[in-house]
Amino acid sequence: MHPLQKRSAFALAIAVVALLCGLAAARVVSARPEPRVSRPAILVFSRTTGYRHDSIPAAIQAVRADGRLDGYDVVATEDPRLFSDAELHRFRAVVFLLTTGNVLDGTQQAAFERFIRHGGGWLGVHSASDTEYQWAFYGRLVGAYFHRHPAIQTATVHVIDRDNPATRPLPVQWTRTDEWYDFRSNPRGKVHVLATVDERTYTGGQMGTDHPIAWCHEDLGGRALYTAMGHTIASYHEPLFLTHLRGALSYVLGRGPACR
Repeated sequence: MHPLQKRSAFALAIAVVALLCGLAAARVVSARPEPRVSRPAILVFSRTTGYRHDSIPAAIQAVRADGRLDGYDVVATEDPRLFSDAELHRFRAVVFLLTTGNVLDGTQQAAFERFIRHGGGWLGVHSASDTEYQWAFYGRLVGAYFHRHPAIQTATVHVIDRDNPATRPLPVQWTRTDEWYDFRSNPRGKVHVLATVDERTYTGGQMGTDHPIAWCHEDLGGRALYTAMGHTIASYHEPLFLTHLRGALSYVLGRGPACR
């Protein structure tokens, strides 16, 4: 073979080998699994060992609907065994949804405390403040314990802070029907108050002119928000209350500004 032909054949062979190597590499790259994008998840806990609200199913349904809208998964349970380090690691936030009484044992309490102190979010709804009276950490988390309430009636809520996602869409004066809790102590000074209820607009309130009804704090490591509203089934079909709940869930998931 002529030397020029030899050089051409050699160059062609090198090109073919390079092409085959490139195709093999491309096959390897394309065979790699796509990275998984994990969706945030929340644990909705509605265990009761005292009074049980008939609004629990409607409340769970409302939270599930918020999850579908806002792109997070919802696991609803009344099984306290999910309060372990291994299980809680799956979740970004926990909701105590209309819980009552003593719902966790000492081991489960310790796991939940670690979850919060390592940045997990917590939302308490209505009778979450009628829960775990003997657990000091929980008392600090919820902000204030339930004391009593008058009959269900219409009252006016004053929205104090509209920077938080839970209250941003609400009117400054919000008139609605619910069961209005009095608390054993006023949480102001320990929490950041988002809204108060005006005792002049209903009968039976006993906390006076300063009656917090929703608040937040971040003192224990994670974001915590409590709303005393949400007693009735009708609440979970009420557009503004659903907006309040959806915003509260967004806040404890870490979306929006910090609690001031």
